[in-house]
Amino acid sequence: MTAPASPRSWKTPVALGAALLVLAGIGYATFARSVPAPDVTFISIDGQKISTQSLRGKVVMVNFWATSCTTCIHEMPAMVDTYNKFKGQGLEFVAVAMSYDPPNYVLNYTETRKLPFKVALDASGDIAKQFGDVKLTPTTFVIGKDGKIIKRYVGEPEFPSLHALLQKALAAG
Repeated sequence: MTAPASPRSWKTPVALGAALLVLAGIGYATFARSVPAPDVTFISIDGQKISTQSLRGKVVMVNFWATSCTTCIHEMPAMVDTYNKFKGQGLEFVAVAMSYDPPNYVLNYTETRKLPFKVALDASGDIAKQFGDVKLTPTTFVIGKDGKIIKRYVGEPEFPSLHALLQKALAAG
């Protein structure tokens, strides 16, 4: 025979559940808030300077990648398709090669694959640091017209949901 439950035994799980809900809500609110994209200047492989400031008013994808990253190489045709699908609606795209990627590899890949968007070199690694110390590739940021980061993808994005997000961001005033 078991002893009767103490009157407080149900309170602990309820209190714990309530505390977890509060923490989850705080966590969601923290991550749901838009964070401004860092104020950086990309240097494209053809020497063009592109600042995040000059891209204000446009939806921008910034994709950190490397020629040695198999997932990056695998996703690149879908990134090209995504850019081609949305560029007419105002999408800008900057593919940022990581600091450890040899510039001649980046140039060769860009030319042989005829990448249609801007490709930049992050020779010093400063841009990756300013975007939250990006170390894993591919990492892609979607930045809204207001210059705030809408979404960060680590790894290959799920392209149908990325396209839906881009449609919504491009349609926003």
